Amino acid sequence: MAILQNLREKAGPLVAGIIGLSLLLFVVSDFFGNNNAQRRKADKYYQLAVIDGETVSYQDFETRVQDLVEIYKMSGTNEVNEEMMQSLREQVWQQLLSEKLMGKTYKKIGLGVSPDEVEMLVFGDNPHPIVRQLFTDPSTGVFNESFLVNFLKATETDEATKNYWLFFEDQIINDRLNTKLVNLMSKGLYVTDRQSEFENSLTSNTVSFSYMSRNYAAIPDSAVKVSSEEIRSYYEKHKDNYKRTAQRDMEYMVFEIAPSEADLKETETWAMNEKEHFANATDIAQYINLTADTRHTGIYRTLSELPENLRDLAASGDRSAVLGPYLEDNTYKLARIVDIADRPDSVRAAHILLSPNAGRTMAQARKEADSLIALIRGGASFDLLAMANSDDQGSAQVGGDLGWFSEGMMIIPFNNACFSGKKGDVVTVETTYGLHIIKIIDQSRRVKKYDIGIVDRQVIPSNSTTQRIYAEASQFAGTNDTYEKFNKAVAEGNLNKKLAMNVTPDQKELPGLTQSRALVMALFQNSKAGHIVLDNSSQAVFELPDMYVVAYCSRAQEEGIAPVEDVASDIRFILAKKKKAEIIESEMKKLAAEGKTLYDISSQYSTTVQDASGINFRSYSVPGAGIEPGLIAAASASETGKLSKPVEGNNGVYMFVVNSAIPAVTEDMAMVRERLNSGYQIRASYEAYQAIREKKEVKDMRYKFY
Repeated sequence: MAILQNLREKAGPLVAGIIGLSLLLFVVSDFFGNNNAQRRKADKYYQLAVIDGETVSYQDFETRVQDLVEIYKMSGTNEVNEEMMQSLREQVWQQLLSEKLMGKTYKKIGLGVSPDEVEMLVFGDNPHPIVRQLFTDPSTGVFNESFLVNFLKATETDEATKNYWLFFEDQIINDRLNTKLVNLMSKGLYVTDRQSEFENSLTSNTVSFSYMSRNYAAIPDSAVKVSSEEIRSYYEKHKDNYKRTAQRDMEYMVFEIAPSEADLKETETWAMNEKEHFANATDIAQYINLTADTRHTGIYRTLSELPENLRDLAASGDRSAVLGPYLEDNTYKLARIVDIADRPDSVRAAHILLSPNAGRTMAQARKEADSLIALIRGGASFDLLAMANSDDQGSAQVGGDLGWFSEGMMIIPFNNACFSGKKGDVVTVETTYGLHIIKIIDQSRRVKKYDIGIVDRQVIPSNSTTQRIYAEASQFAGTNDTYEKFNKAVAEGNLNKKLAMNVTPDQKELPGLTQSRALVMALFQNSKAGHIVLDNSSQAVFELPDMYVVAYCSRAQEEGIAPVEDVASDIRFILAKKKKAEIIESEMKKLAAEGKTLYDISSQYSTTVQDASGINFRSYSVPGAGIEPGLIAAASASETGKLSKPVEGNNGVYMFVVNSAIPAVTEDMAMVRERLNSGYQIRASYEAYQAIREKKEVKDMRYKFY
């Protein structure tokens, strides 16, 4: 036993070493092997964004979104629809941007918020606006500190309440950090005397002047030459002007999922077989509700109000006769008289609405209704009770009076109570809005009305029809798996292809294609120019409501600076315009040197002299010339009566003579300085973040997941 124990003691470290070596080899092989490659591939796939070098994963982002959803639910929002989800995702995205971009700035300059500051912002004499909003009594509009204290006590024992509070505490801290940064920046801004003087000089003169122009179009394009070297040189100096967003162009075929002739015949046969059952039904309304696609409304109409094809049936008065089947709005229908009755043509009624809510169940509403009816029957004023108790605030102000209405205008139970009762009746009825106490104030003359029951069955594509259309789409995609083959098939078959141009990654729907977000996502994730668009399962057929779509990417523009070849024509236009301006300026200078007047030069070019008045440095446009800031600046600063030098503008080259200049009323320099300083401080509040945002690289790939 001693020997065995000795072996165990000596073997222990050896076994541990062997196990450790085996684990190390496993980890290393996993790191350099296929598992690690798959992990890196998965990490790249789930990469939602890169913000200033930091990766944001889809999982982390979605966790934050769901946390915010819970916060909203705790705030009283029970149902979160897709529109709200989009808003919440955007809110989380902006928070992430702020944290990633501003967090480093706060740390670098030493900004922080101490626990004492947080306490002051919560319990101080002037609580943060978020705290005030959360704990202001809605009934009085007064901040209630006891609400706050009780709430914070609850965070000690309830995890959900704690998380709710921590969310808002983070908002308070972030807002405080931002305020500190803005204050630092705004206090560091200073307006000098020279700045104030320059600002004041911008509006020192209001001028009236006469001008003429020679348009760039007057010089033929053949008169100027722009070389590739000039284009490249301009591009290198102005690259930032050619930043662009990601875009795609898409061409596609639609395969509509429409009922076949067999589907029409099948539905018609069903209706024919159902006709006898409908004729033999004793409880017609119940039969319709159990059999038809649409429930029976029970609305009575006069003969003239009925559809024309039902009037003969109604006029016959034969309650056993069944009309149809007939096809209407892609639906086969059978019709039968349910009832004929003399009913008011219209009714005037008032109501008291008792809606179920957080403080009242439907059972409680019924008890309240019994009490109110007892008061009404005891002689209490219906009008006053409606004003005091009705949840329909629109009619409560006029004693619950809804005015006159014809049959079918109100929700069905309410309608039937009003048109089946008699003038002076007080009745109760329940609808989706709650419980109504109805007083029938008046009724018009009674007329013969008909309740027509309809058994309907919509013609929908059968499974075999849907499968056949899918097979057609799938065969088309398989046969034409490239953009070239697609265009050849379109040309040979004279097919109607459709286009979607300049699609952006965040586009929710494509024109004419509802619920097409998945197609947009695939267009940016899995497609290249000249290729068929595939989903994440490498399938080319996209199912949309009532159709299948096979799409091809015809152009792919990536986010970033456009390559020079893509913008060469734009640059050529700019440089050609510049060279045309030089030609025109040279001509104008020569004419001016010869002693020509403004009118002589205008006549030389067969143009007219135009007048502009009330122009100063801050003017936006010139009458007859449009937006020409160069002309405005030159005219505002020129002497009167002197022919100007040529001025290069947006549309042509200008020459002018200032006819008069009216000095502006001199503004007090202290007020100018104060106005400028105020403007700088306001700009600091929003331009600080924007400046940091523009300096940092942000790669937004949310389009991959939403």
